[in-house]
Amino acid sequence: MPPTLASLVHHSALKLTVRAGEDRLDVPVRWAHVSELADPVPYMEGGELLLITALKLDAEDPEAMHRYVKRLADAGVVGLGFAVGVNYDDVPEALVAAARQEGLPLLEVPRRTPFLAISKAVSAAIAADQYRAVTAGFAAQRELTRRTLADGPEGLLAALAAQVDGWAALYDASGAVVATAPEWAGRRAARLTADVQRLRERPAPASSVVGGAQNPEHPENADRVELHSLGTSRRPRSALAVGTAAALGTAERYAVHSAIALLTLTTERSRSLHEAGLRIDAAVLRMLLAGEPDHARTVAGDLYGGLLDAPFRMIVAESPAARNRAAAAAQAAAGDASPETGGDPLGALVEVVESAAARAGEAVLVVPEGERLVVLATDGGAAVAACVEHASALEAARPASESLAGGDEESLVVGLSAPSGPIAASAAYKQAEQALSVARRRGRVCVEHEHVAAGSVLPLLADDAVRAFADGLLRALRDHDATGRGDLVASVRAWLSRHGQWDAAAADLGVHRHTLRYRMRRVEEILGRSLDDPDVRMELWLALKATAPD
Repeated sequence: MPPTLASLVHHSALKLTVRAGEDRLDVPVRWAHVSELADPVPYMEGGELLLITALKLDAEDPEAMHRYVKRLADAGVVGLGFAVGVNYDDVPEALVAAARQEGLPLLEVPRRTPFLAISKAVSAAIAADQYRAVTAGFAAQRELTRRTLADGPEGLLAALAAQVDGWAALYDASGAVVATAPEWAGRRAARLTADVQRLRERPAPASSVVGGAQNPEHPENADRVELHSLGTSRRPRSALAVGTAAALGTAERYAVHSAIALLTLTTERSRSLHEAGLRIDAAVLRMLLAGEPDHARTVAGDLYGGLLDAPFRMIVAESPAARNRAAAAAQAAAGDASPETGGDPLGALVEVVESAAARAGEAVLVVPEGERLVVLATDGGAAVAACVEHASALEAARPASESLAGGDEESLVVGLSAPSGPIAASAAYKQAEQALSVARRRGRVCVEHEHVAAGSVLPLLADDAVRAFADGLLRALRDHDATGRGDLVASVRAWLSRHGQWDAAAADLGVHRHTLRYRMRRVEEILGRSLDDPDVRMELWLALKATAPD
């Protein structure tokens, strides 16, 4: 439960005293806000406990206090905390009378209780309530997953109805009721067929809220019913109805969303088994990337053996050919052209990886993502080795003059993470993406993150954009040197390499230190920037490195 005024009054450390509104202390508190404005209403959202010392208020003026309190109450402020011993030794009677008249709870805050303590108490209670809701939501996910795996959609509906303290129903593509939980909800679910059919006319995912279905056990109460489409295609294939007496809370919302995801997986019967497997793979991958390895293991069951427990590698592959095929398919769907088949580098990689894993008896998780492919494979296993060998063979077969930057339509770019575990799957994915970016930048087919981390940063400067920046930064200095009036570029290089030590840098150049000082002043004048700025020194050094001859 969220914090209430009553829970704050009973908080032993706060020592709050109720001066008005004793019968309204059970109202939830959304936040504690401090404001000494004469009119804080424009900055309130409703649900706040407002804390004041009456610094800018005439708290002894009955009319002023009545207007002030009435505006607070109309704005949805749930309570007013007044600090005594600051501007007033006691809560003014005019304020107490106004609070009683408007029914606004008024709490006396002793001087020894800082407003910060009240804010912290409210914040801690809200955080604890949210934590309980999230924990309950995860527990609901686990229970729904377990019941789905054990009993199918019927078991899921029964578990969902218990979680939301209501009822649930599953509809097929025609809008007919397939299953309900509890059984007595069947008649109520049947009354919503027209609403389900209207929902199916909207692109998925879609949802709506309807009412009016009566509870036969309590006919005086009308259910609040949420309808959710199920399916991944444009037209949903089925729908879920959830009936409750009130709006769903955070934990109940987690349960409904989990049920939608699970039912989507179990009701897509028209899809091939391979596509269903891909969806499960993707769901497991998302859970891993979201930092939920336990949920991933629960959903995966025995599908991947010990893959989700052992050290693994994350592989991210990309191909321009996949992007071009997707564009061609979209163009063909619009009636502009016929899609061209062409090569399939990602498909070839999938075949290589899955074949190697099958021969070695390894489990592998493969998730296509449009022009990308994500693979989870056992570290040190046959699948990872086959991926690296395949990439090496492609790179060896590529002509020396050809690079990824040259627009090779059949190219493949692969990034491998360092060995990782389920708890760090998200970090492994980022490592693979970083390695992929480096491979693309260097014109390589495959780069392993471990090799990038162990190497130098200088190869990363081999980029056209970096070189263009470096040339632009150094151009004015080189133009100056070309007139024969000095050697500023060499002077900058020597000075930076000696960390700004004048004598050492001058000795390297064979000039007097005063000559070097004069040259560096000229550099600052030409660039219009101070060499005392570490950013300027860093940019100059990187520019010199980026344009240095190999």
